[in-house]
Amino acid sequence: GGGGGAAMADGEGLVSVDYEVYGKVQGVFFRKYTQGEAKRLGLVGWVKNTSHGTVQGQIQGPTARVRELQEWLRKIGSPQSRISRAEFSNEKKIHALEHKEFQILK
Repeated sequence: GGGGGAAMADGEGLVSVDYEVYGKVQGVFFRKYTQGEAKRLGLVGWVKNTSHGTVQGQIQGPTARVRELQEWLRKIGSPQSRISRAEFSNEKKIHALEHKEFQILK
C-alpha cells in the first residue's frame, strides 16, 4: 500500500494478537461462542483447548474489532464459562490476514 495522506484513525490498521483464557473455559462451549463472536465481528484466526485447561488462539483483523473481541474474551465468554483472566501476547501490525476464517482447532 502507498499514500501518506490523511492519518487514519488508530483503529484502522490490521493487527494479529495471541490470547490465552484461564478459568472454567473447557466443556462450556467456549470455543463455539468465541468462533461465533469472531465471525460476527468479521475477524479471522483460531481457537483451541489446551492440555492444561485453558483456551488459546489467535485473532486477526481491524484493530478496533480485535479490541472488542479481547474485551469479550476478558469479561464475557460463553454463558457457562467462568473467566479468571485473559492474557494477550505477540501483538503486531500485519499487512494482510493470514487466515481465511475463524476456525476451531482440535
